[in-house]
Amino acid sequence: MALPPLRDILEEYELVEADDRYRLLIDLGQQLEPMPDALKTDASKVRGCSASVWLYPTEDEGRLTFLADSNAAITKGVVALVLTVVQGKPAVEIAEMDIAAVLAPFELGKHLSANRTQGIPNMIALIRQTAGRLAAA
Repeated sequence: MALPPLRDILEEYELVEADDRYRLLIDLGQQLEPMPDALKTDASKVRGCSASVWLYPTEDEGRLTFLADSNAAITKGVVALVLTVVQGKPAVEIAEMDIAAVLAPFELGKHLSANRTQGIPNMIALIRQTAGRLAAA
């Protein structure tokens, strides 16, 4: 199942109350393509997240797609939100992108607890490092 465009998510996010934003994120996380358990390894685990988060890149003709999962519903939604920014884009574009700036309108740090957002910079760094490595190859 494809994730909706980021602008559509933001429009809905801005219209709903704080409690409903949790539901929106949980629903978004449920739209992630299932990640096979075999890919949920120590190597694919994102460090620094309070919940377990796994991220596995695949490349097709220079474009990156990530399989991802989390053991926490809201965190999985945040992961899905981050992935809407990068899914299917060229590795070169992702490596140069300021993902945090693209996500800034969501004000995740304001609306979610520090525990739920602390791993976002690590996940973004891992995505950009992966993209940079593939773009250089």
